[in-house]
Amino acid sequence: MDRPALATFLSRRREALRPADVGLPPGARRRTPGLRREEVASLAGMSTDYYTRLEQRRGPHPSAQLLTALARALRLSDDERDYLFQVAGHNAPRRVLASPHVAPALLRVLDRLDDTPALILSALGETLVQNRMACALLGDRSGYVGLARSEVYRWFTEPEHERRMYPEADRDRQSRAQVANLRVAYGMLGDASAAGDVVRALLRKSPEFAELWRRHEVAKRFADHKTLLHPEVGAIEVDCQVLFTEDHAQALLVLTAAPGSDGHAKLELLNVVGHERFTSPRT
Repeated sequence: MDRPALATFLSRRREALRPADVGLPPGARRRTPGLRREEVASLAGMSTDYYTRLEQRRGPHPSAQLLTALARALRLSDDERDYLFQVAGHNAPRRVLASPHVAPALLRVLDRLDDTPALILSALGETLVQNRMACALLGDRSGYVGLARSEVYRWFTEPEHERRMYPEADRDRQSRAQVANLRVAYGMLGDASAAGDVVRALLRKSPEFAELWRRHEVAKRFADHKTLLHPEVGAIEVDCQVLFTEDHAQALLVLTAAPGSDGHAKLELLNVVGHERFTSPRT
């Protein structure tokens, strides 16, 4: 049980909710954001004292039944619920195991995508396989080894190389998305996993990561629309579609552009130009 992480996560989720989000009237003017502790306790069917002790890092080890009630009271997503169980010392109701084996169903879809960039990612952002167009747009990601196989690790340890594909104005949002995605993987796989290894390494190496990690944001985030900067064809606006496996262990990411758009024309040009040779991945 990670008492500090549990306490911080509960308080952050409580502060993010409004009374209307859980069917409560606004009531009198509130001095602090979010729900009150007694409101969360009532929604979860527990005493205010018990819930307060959890947020003060001195509560007893909560049961799985109590965690389920808290997840419901705080309106947690599946990803956030899994993380809550993990930091409280329980296996999540839906356990996901990491595997380098590519899900056959996703691979069948990828095999049929030849004229638009597509790649399959693990929960840690490791590129498991990418098609020819993804190599042309993003560079060949097959050469990374060790922790550098994880995109979030590279994002914070090699920012000059990894972030150059994004406009400067979008990089902060991408940083938050990377950390929120890693929180999901950490919640699913646990501290004694590759996700835990990545977290510990980044906490040592990147103050920026450490600051974002303390926010306890948990979500699978893929921007619906983004601009990517390619060294040969320039800025390309693309739409992102994501298809997950049932256990959310892997995701197929497809990048497209509307027919007749500038982005579509640049993808077609990229299809002809072929693979731009990026700096070789560090090992």
